[in-house]
Amino acid sequence: MMQDLMKSSFFLLFSSMLIVFSCKEKDGIKSSNEIIADQMEHHLKTEVLDKWYPLSMDTVDGGFFSNFSYDFIPGEKQEKMIVTQSRHVWTNAKASKKYPETSYYLKGAKHGYEFLRDKMWDPEHGGFYWLVDKQGNQIGDPMKTAYGNAFGIFALAAYYDATKDESALELAKDAFHWLDLHAHDSIDGGYYQHLDPDGTPISRPSSTPSTSDLGYKDQNSSIHILEAFTELYQVWPDPILKRRLEEMLLLIRDQIVTEKGYLTLFLLPDWTPVSFRDSTDEVILNHHNLDHVSFGHDVETGFLMIEASEELGWGHDEITHLIAKKMIDHALENGWDNEVGGFYDEGYYFNDGFRITHDTKNWWAQAEGMNALLLMAELYPEDPQDYFQKFLTLWGYTDTYLIDHEHGDWYSGGLDKQPELKRVGKGNIWKGIYHHYRSLDHCISRLREMNE
Repeated sequence: MMQDLMKSSFFLLFSSMLIVFSCKEKDGIKSSNEIIADQMEHHLKTEVLDKWYPLSMDTVDGGFFSNFSYDFIPGEKQEKMIVTQSRHVWTNAKASKKYPETSYYLKGAKHGYEFLRDKMWDPEHGGFYWLVDKQGNQIGDPMKTAYGNAFGIFALAAYYDATKDESALELAKDAFHWLDLHAHDSIDGGYYQHLDPDGTPISRPSSTPSTSDLGYKDQNSSIHILEAFTELYQVWPDPILKRRLEEMLLLIRDQIVTEKGYLTLFLLPDWTPVSFRDSTDEVILNHHNLDHVSFGHDVETGFLMIEASEELGWGHDEITHLIAKKMIDHALENGWDNEVGGFYDEGYYFNDGFRITHDTKNWWAQAEGMNALLLMAELYPEDPQDYFQKFLTLWGYTDTYLIDHEHGDWYSGGLDKQPELKRVGKGNIWKGIYHHYRSLDHCISRLREMNE
């Protein structure tokens, strides 16, 4: 571990020296931004994309394998969830545009699209199934979710953008209309998360234990509906879609984000927050899955709100920018590890003050953090938070504690806190490639743009 700390410190020192001595390209010497972009791109190509594709394509039953060992051996059991399958389609579609010389990205996107269309779409009731077996047969709880259907829309829009396959756009429209017809709340706005197989929203029964999230609205489905509608609006500027995109942005920005600058996790249908603040510490911790500060979601949402605002054509939307900045600043001030870098997983405002309740650092939060910090560095280059230096710190942390340079891809959490994750699987239905692909892709592009 001491070697890891030395490696991280050396990386940060090296990066700082580059900023001082190579701020601009001179005499053929690359700038610091270009060097970091090159490092990230080499990592993205060789240690991420090359590990997942085409290996993860299930050429027998369609779609993508979900489960992989730490050294990328496919597991025997291969369930397929709409979220994971959609994220693979989205990633392949995006990679096919970024690296058109690599033919199997486009093939992979088509391969995954056909599985969504033929196996995961419910031909009887409409909407996407939540979970199917390897062959594509619906298994488990038949309940559908707005969250899962949002990712289906997200994937279809990206696939259409990459291929101009009209059938994909038509399915994306069908999925949007299905979700809007069944899950949209015409009274209080937003979308119900849990749906019966026929699309009927599931109300919260009084007998349900308070630790269950059944029947609540929530930030996670809301921010990914926002993300999906943003992606779809880029290729289908439909007026109803635009109204829903605006609605989701304003709901998240003005109601789900708290005054302090973090997201309320769960809410009643009328958007009343679910909170255990006035309970004992024991009750609060027992209900942490419903009520805590999630730094990863906060920094991710800051980016997603700005992205949606720009796609809507709101220009320099000062209110959205300031609230996004507030969220990222709150995460830095309360959930940032000042010793080695990285965002902690959870915290809480107890009656006697704020405390970190889970000091682990999951992979996706660090990926979203890098993307958000570099965006803030571009928007607020002179800010006292020094976003660019924190971005460098987080990249150094990621390179040291998250990237598996031996077997490829990222560990599911930072080894500084969870060294046991070194031998835990690289893939499952909740861990794929989309978070760190997007972050690396955006950071590479932004670094190169900032250097111009």
